[in-house]
Amino acid sequence: MKDVITLRVNGDEVEVGVPTHWTLLETLRYELGLTGSKQGCDKGDCGACTVLLDGRAHLSCIMPVYEAVGHEITTVEGLADGPRPHALQDAFDLCGAAQCGFCTPGILASAAGLLRENPDPTRREIQEALSGNLCRCTGYTKIFDAVELAARAVREGRPPAELRDEVLGAAAAGGPRGPGAEAAEAADAS
Repeated sequence: MKDVITLRVNGDEVEVGVPTHWTLLETLRYELGLTGSKQGCDKGDCGACTVLLDGRAHLSCIMPVYEAVGHEITTVEGLADGPRPHALQDAFDLCGAAQCGFCTPGILASAAGLLRENPDPTRREIQEALSGNLCRCTGYTKIFDAVELAARAVREGRPPAELRDEVLGAAAAGGPRGPGAEAAEAADAS
């Protein structure tokens, strides 16, 4: 049995018929065709399904779709400003923060929620905000660098590309935090 509900997704109000037991993730992916949010663990452990609900990060794989009625839902597809990518999306590209890309939409949503609440987060606050997002490909350093770069770009109203070298310093030039840095840092620590 399906019920017709109204959702506000990425700025648009949509009516959708969904089975009564579906989650928000199932509705976004299989009824609305918004496949950016990924179906990973289906139990709220990996963060790949993260979306924003009224600007705050939520795990859509464990949220009954009915709980999203009356709230603004933003998926990774809705982060961009028209044809321009969100500063986070641009910074991820500039920093090489995405590897296989499966976790990236959830990380971008969590980071966007953080920057809405705290436009000047510390590295530790970024780590805490993204602690529910698992990435099997990276050591997270480039992801944290990208969020720092995007935060400054948003605060200053400048494109991340203008700030990359200044914010990332030696990492942007392939220095101490550049390619291979994580292995070097691990070796230094032992």
